[in-house]
Order: sequence, then structure tokens, then C-alpha cells
Amino acid sequence: MKSIKVVAAVIIDNKKVFATQRGYGEYKDWWEFPGGKIEAGESPEEALKREILEELDTKIEVRSLIKAVEYDYPNFHLSMLCYQARIISGSLILKEHENAKWLKKDELKTVNWLPADLEVLETVKTLIV
Repeated sequence: MKSIKVVAAVIIDNKKVFATQRGYGEYKDWWEFPGGKIEAGESPEEALKREILEELDTKIEVRSLIKAVEYDYPNFHLSMLCYQARIISGSLILKEHENAKWLKKDELKTVNWLPADLEVLETVKTLIV
């Protein structure tokens, strides 16, 4: 089975977390924490900064690792590192996603999360204070 290594940013601001809706591919319309694949020679933190800049035209500071998720989708294995992050500059312009929302703690289950991202929600709830 093919294995994919990705990083995801859990951006929390004003007691809300930023979520994006995929606009392409097999999982189009599902919700996720933004991020992407780690390229050869990149650290996870470097990959996350690059992905958020490319996808959302925003510079972030990568903070602590929140959770590492291992998840088997039908066609591939996903290894995902989720980091808490904060916006340094930019306004989260959607370049690849079809939608985005700032969700309060009690709104987290109102969107259709990708299965691997679902595994992070309980931890994320503890960070929204």
C-alpha cells in the first residue's frame, strides 16, 4: 500500500479553529486542517510553512506538535503530523480549497471531516480556550 506523509496546521484564533473544505480529488467537499505533503529534504515544519503559504497565501509560525496520526484509507496509508500554528501575516486566501470556516469548539462536528482529521478533534477541543 502506498504511504503518504503530510503535515497539517491547527490554526486557533479568538477561540475558533480554521478548517478548510477540499475542492478537488477523491475527497472533494470533505473538511480538513490545511496542509500538505512533505517534500524530499524538508522538515515537517518547513513543509507546513510552505504549504500554507502556497495554499492560503499566509505566513505562519509553527508551534508545538499536537498529534501524529496514522490512518489507512482504502488506497493509501496516511502519516499526518498536526501542529498548532499561528498566523504571522496574510489573510487566508483560498487558492485550492472551495470553502473555509472558523469553527468554535461546539461547532467542530458540524462539518464532514476527513477520517484522519477526525482523530485530532478531541485534542483540538482542549486547545480552544
